Amino acid sequence: MIKYKTFNLLESFETNTYLVWDTDSKEAIIIDPAAPSDNLAEQISAMDLKIVHIFNTHGHGDHIGGNEYFHRLYNCPIGIHPYDADMLLNAALNLSDFMYTPIISPAANYLLRDRDSIYLGEIRGEVFHTPGHTKGGIVIYFAPYLFSGDTLFNLDVGRTDLPGGDFNQLANSIKEKIFSLPDETIVLPGHGPASTVGKEKQENPYVK
Repeated sequence: MIKYKTFNLLESFETNTYLVWDTDSKEAIIIDPAAPSDNLAEQISAMDLKIVHIFNTHGHGDHIGGNEYFHRLYNCPIGIHPYDADMLLNAALNLSDFMYTPIISPAANYLLRDRDSIYLGEIRGEVFHTPGHTKGGIVIYFAPYLFSGDTLFNLDVGRTDLPGGDFNQLANSIKEKIFSLPDETIVLPGHGPASTVGKEKQENPYVK
């Protein structure tokens, strides 16, 4: 069974960092570690979880600030879409130069592409490439949960006025990839509260 827990590691940006694990194998991933966190590490230890991956839904600084900390702590690989991989290594590209302390992450260990399969124990998840917020934006689907990064929020969508952003591309990503999932899919965004695919299809004013 897949379970998850949400952490706010970067209060200034209210970025959602997700710890996701398989209750049988105890294998776990961290999605979008926004900052270093001893508290998160302590909870991982208390639950006796094995971190097998760090996944970044995109390369902005508020989603990668904990990469180095957790990568070193667990000796686990970092995965991101190839279009955003250079953002990990460049504070100007990941925009942290303009927001707060510049962030440089370790390089990606492997690249995540559309329809790639990922596993926690024997449970299969899937990656969808959803460009529009950034060129390499992805979402991660472990039914019934969709970790949507900054592609789709509760009754909102990711901003498209930053480098690599494109509203039409974002809207198409949401309609073609996310809205093809079951209505009961729980949408867990990069910022803000959860939603469902059914709710967003019916009520999201940007992609109704």
